[in-house]
Amino acid sequence: MALIINGEQIDDEIIEEEFRQIKGHYERTLQVACCERDPEFRNIAKDNLSSRALLQQESRKRFTEISDEDINERLAKLIEQAGGEDQFYASIGMPTKDESAIRDNIINGVRMDKMITAVYAPEPEPSESEMRIFYDENIKLFLTDEEIRCSHISVNLGSAQSRTEVYQLMRELRTKAQGGADFEALGSEHNSSKDMTPDLGWFKRGDFMEEFESIAFSMAVAEVSPVFTTQLGFHICKVTDRKPAVPKPFEEVKDLVRHRLVELYRDGKFNEFVDDLKKLAEIEDTEPEEQH
Repeated sequence: MALIINGEQIDDEIIEEEFRQIKGHYERTLQVACCERDPEFRNIAKDNLSSRALLQQESRKRFTEISDEDINERLAKLIEQAGGEDQFYASIGMPTKDESAIRDNIINGVRMDKMITAVYAPEPEPSESEMRIFYDENIKLFLTDEEIRCSHISVNLGSAQSRTEVYQLMRELRTKAQGGADFEALGSEHNSSKDMTPDLGWFKRGDFMEEFESIAFSMAVAEVSPVFTTQLGFHICKVTDRKPAVPKPFEEVKDLVRHRLVELYRDGKFNEFVDDLKKLAEIEDTEPEEQH
């Protein structure tokens, strides 16, 4: 076994699965390629699993007995959140209702909830002045969404002989647009979908495909983009106006400011609690050094 927490063994398969999930996250966010950070991710996986094991162990110590009322209340809440019994049991991989099979998991969840509530208590109520200070010092957290207005020309393969033919057409249209031709008129004439006007109106990040937005939001007003592709075909776009992100008024985001302050308090208390558990724990990593 590669990891032993206060005598509790964590199987290699569990460590490997946690490692794969962590590495997969970084690969999806394009923060890693291949294997150069594997030792770091494996250490993160072990630390995550150690923290979870210590939390579960401590919750069992603090809350040995869990009442049927607490179990039933939590199960009912989980079923409600899932949208009904059928959806709940399907979501956890059970085709039929079997409360006894999930009893242990529910008990562990109740224990953890009770312990975390005790760790956070008593939670502070931020004052008006504390919230305003946090708002002023973290104003970037409370901005409106940046928006742009954009027109575009979109041509799919349709009846074209080849991708090269469409690409050459788009290059010609781009040259005309850069030379001062009416972009809206070019779009109306050449867009494959005649039901879609060239003007896309105002939009923010997340409203369109990422491939399109990564080009459009990187452009200046009146700039004509290079020819680029998405699954819908070839595109050219032109940014016609822009609304920069600006701070939202304090009163509008006051509840969000309060929530963030409470979350920061919780994060601090939780991390402090886990660190204290680690200081008192016996954690043994039996994996050979050369595999680290």
